Amino acid sequence: MRTETDSLGSLEIPADAYWGIHTARALENFPIAKRPISVYPEMIVGLAMVKQASARANKEIGVLPAQKADLIDRAAQLVIDGQFHDEFVSGVIQGGAGTSTNMNANEVITNIALELAGREKGDYAYLSPIDDTNRSQSTNDVYPTAIKVGLSLSLQSLLDELDLLRGSFLGKAREFHDVLKVGRTQLQDAVPMTLGQEFHGFASTLGFDHQRLTENASLLFEINMGATAIGTGITTHPAYAPAVLRHLREITRMPLNTAADLVEATSDTGSFMSFSASLKRNAMKLSKICNDLRLLSSGPQAGLGEINLPAKQAGSSIMPGKVNPVIPEVVNQVAFAVAGADLTVTMAAEAGQLQLNAFEPVIAHSIFQSITWMRQAMWTLRVNCVDGITANRERLGAMVGQSVGVITALTPFIGYAASAALAKTALLTHRNVADLVVEAGLMSREEVTKQLAPARLSGLETITAAIPVVKQAAENVVVDGVGA
Repeated sequence: MRTETDSLGSLEIPADAYWGIHTARALENFPIAKRPISVYPEMIVGLAMVKQASARANKEIGVLPAQKADLIDRAAQLVIDGQFHDEFVSGVIQGGAGTSTNMNANEVITNIALELAGREKGDYAYLSPIDDTNRSQSTNDVYPTAIKVGLSLSLQSLLDELDLLRGSFLGKAREFHDVLKVGRTQLQDAVPMTLGQEFHGFASTLGFDHQRLTENASLLFEINMGATAIGTGITTHPAYAPAVLRHLREITRMPLNTAADLVEATSDTGSFMSFSASLKRNAMKLSKICNDLRLLSSGPQAGLGEINLPAKQAGSSIMPGKVNPVIPEVVNQVAFAVAGADLTVTMAAEAGQLQLNAFEPVIAHSIFQSITWMRQAMWTLRVNCVDGITANRERLGAMVGQSVGVITALTPFIGYAASAALAKTALLTHRNVADLVVEAGLMSREEVTKQLAPARLSGLETITAAIPVVKQAAENVVVDGVGA
């Protein structure tokens, strides 16, 4: 053990721990989530990048000796490279507006630096977590900046997975381009389309979400480094803010910029709300797609049964042979959690008071969790579901053949009233619509066949010329033996 002291007294710290007394107090005070901040590695990398940029800026403007700054720089780089993450042990939920997380970063990076210098952990007379590693900083500018950098890093992997999922749906759209089916509105039969069009729609909506996420992510590029406690920049050199911005841009390779009003920026969490809302939008769209996949695959005998989802596990402990749509179901549940997290972010943002929002820890946890879960949900949906979907072509063809919805394609030629009467006849007699149209003398067999071709029914081949409506009166059409 080693002994460390703060303003509240002294504590024994494990000799091999890179964290120190401030982190120890956080472990005592916040045994809430039982999840350390290291569960979000991008957050840890964001913290290390901020500390590294600050060390370089402090060295540049002459407020920190080069020897100390270089040690901090080297130590931070090791964390950026993925080392020592298990030493970031503060809980994801904590009081103090993120102070425990900032202190944890200060202590770990300082003790790594001390070892690099050949010193013992805890030798803070040589290099101090607060006076040196935290020089020119406050939790109130370090923490939100690290969150924004971490979220930007995390988002990229989410967008990559979103692109792959979109690609899978596009692949299925090509595979099913010629599979005619009955479209539905309000769960009732509508007009024909192709299964490929349906899957292309899924791909398109994911593409739009990619755009919205990217747009809202740009809000994260505004930072408040140099604001320190409340935005006035107390304890900082006038040259620090532009210097730390320049170095952080170089380290992160992000188009960061310093907020025009640091007082406002230190208390505002609007960018987190907007970003969280775009995540929720994506989650809800993804959930809707999964609802459709579950409906389209329902059955296999007593449901729609239009597509087959890959069988991934036994579906029942009592019903032999039952297989459930477990992959879409888990994605649905992730979407519910993301929606709940977005509400948490909204409430936490509203609860901020005066010059600081004390609830950024739960904001950070909520958004990082949403990104992490959504990324994994997209992966399993793509690999364990979408890539293996097959179409029940015979069933789909039979359903189109029996559907009265095809009469809609003939409405421009025979009129709405005659079409409605024939649709009613088809439903009552279970006869083919095309046959009824020909028997009524409204169109020839050749004309009907042409207009009911799959390409025209699905809109893949459009009619652009003027359409002469057949002039037979609707009263000439017989419905179930009775004149309409």
